[in-house]
Amino acid sequence: MKLLRYGPKGQEKPGMLDAEGRIRDLSGAIADLAGDALSPESLARLRKLDPAALPLVEGTPRIGACVGDVGKFICIGLNYADHAAETGVAIPAEPVIFNKWTSAVCGPDDDVEIPRGSLKTDWEVELGVVIGKPGRYIDEADAMDHVAGYFVVNDVSERAFQLEGTGTWDKGKGCDTFGPIGPWLVTADEIADPHALRIWLEVDGHRYQDSNTNQMVYRIPHLVSYLSRFMSLQAGDVISTGTPPGVGLGLKPPVYLRAGQKMRLGIDGLGEQNQRTVDA
Repeated sequence: MKLLRYGPKGQEKPGMLDAEGRIRDLSGAIADLAGDALSPESLARLRKLDPAALPLVEGTPRIGACVGDVGKFICIGLNYADHAAETGVAIPAEPVIFNKWTSAVCGPDDDVEIPRGSLKTDWEVELGVVIGKPGRYIDEADAMDHVAGYFVVNDVSERAFQLEGTGTWDKGKGCDTFGPIGPWLVTADEIADPHALRIWLEVDGHRYQDSNTNQMVYRIPHLVSYLSRFMSLQAGDVISTGTPPGVGLGLKPPVYLRAGQKMRLGIDGLGEQNQRTVDA
């Protein structure tokens, strides 16, 4: 299934894409695409619905973040070996964990704001994972049972805030609008191998990132199991699994975003995002 949320900011409704790519309203089946609605039992009930029998959504509504009420937005750094190399650091001996604040979450085509005082706002296309089955101390062999589905993430980052001065990466990762997710949440049963997907990003028509999720250092089962050692994973928690090479920081000389540019990014089978950059 390709699930989504549509409508004005703060008033999104759950939806499903039918075979023709039209949005069907799921409000009669679930209140939102969030929390327990992402459980294996809930998704099994949704699979039994006939999309043609659901109300058709007319027009072209705004598409919101594909997961509502995100509990935790957990990110993995330096998870592609060639990206680690372009930033001049060694492949980490274990996954690097940081967070985005949930106030960063926005729709896949919403404007991305360049923060006040920013000179080094950057892009990062990533494969997103959403948890459906809660767990703690999850065995790696069972980890994929906890995954509800996948989606596109743009891990927008302000490099000066992230890497210069003092403090943690988080302050350069969680600015408002720095977490576009979607357009769809594609359920795990539709993706034969999440580690074999082309992943790419363009700015103003120039392709900077073009890789494959088969280049991940730490794969999804390991990440889910590893994270569950340090926190309980709950339905609706989001994991962003790292970016391939081609980020602005790694170019020589570096290239950063400015207001008035357009980003386009996507992952095979998971759709595309299109964002315009604006000043905050």
